[in-house]
Amino acid sequence: MSGRALAACALAGVLVLAGCAPGAAPTPASPPAAIPSPTRAVPSSPPAAVATAIQHIVVIVDENKPAGSVIGDPQAPYLTSLARTGALATAYSAITHPSLPNYLALTSGTTAGITTDCNPPGGSCLVTGPNLAEELDHAGRSWRMYAESMPSPCTTANTSLYAVKHNPFLYFPSVTGSASYCAAHDVPYSRFAGDLASAATLPAFSFISPNLCDDMHDCSVAAGDAWLRANVPPILASPAFTTQRSLLVVTFDEGDSSDNVVACVFAGPAARTHTVVATPYTHYSLLRTIEEVWGLASLTGADDQAVGMTGMLR
Repeated sequence: MSGRALAACALAGVLVLAGCAPGAAPTPASPPAAIPSPTRAVPSSPPAAVATAIQHIVVIVDENKPAGSVIGDPQAPYLTSLARTGALATAYSAITHPSLPNYLALTSGTTAGITTDCNPPGGSCLVTGPNLAEELDHAGRSWRMYAESMPSPCTTANTSLYAVKHNPFLYFPSVTGSASYCAAHDVPYSRFAGDLASAATLPAFSFISPNLCDDMHDCSVAAGDAWLRANVPPILASPAFTTQRSLLVVTFDEGDSSDNVVACVFAGPAARTHTVVATPYTHYSLLRTIEEVWGLASLTGADDQAVGMTGMLR
């Protein structure tokens, strides 16, 4: 058995044994409660009607943690519980290091040869090819990027909590070329609660980057898990998720130098429940899944050849 397969089995075992409940810290001294092993057979793809029924996709990207350091970790009871009740991909890998190329891969199907966490001003750190924003526009689907602690829409300067490298849409000239268009689509996270208030105001596609503390980059796993515990339940309880078939995805941009397998969890009414999938996936697979669900064309050969994750949908 390969090292990746062993890691996947070990992680699935941790998931089954982790008896953490949402919002509550585990009690190490007590034996974990027995839970059903998620052994449901996952089809290669869902029925055609499933894909067309998904109205909203919300993607949250956290930072710099291999899957084994969060799923089943006592510091991450909420994310562990979300993974246990939804669908978990145990062999989902980031593309490379550092952060920025992974964000670009997820939203444009390429790293564009970028190998650093460069900032976009000046024209030397841009993705000039097609991107997900363009695809969504052409398909008539709304989208919005929500960056926590960004001072104002389309900010291209770092602050103590906001990192431009975690805001991939600012690297696309098709987004930043019009100030009004950018300001309408690339906004501070403080706008999200208002948009979430109704299914009509929540965009079809939402990309959320928590700030440098809440995404676990600068702060602890426990701090990031607390943010998820405070911010994910309102999403799942929103009109878009209680009256429509919507999907929440929580993943990480990259792992560490020794392990680039990261957590990827599907939740919400469009996600399969109590499901663990060991199929090898990457960020290109998640992009491919969005394309497959909404009938979008692939952006590059990378996402075109990626294995879609639609088997994690119901």
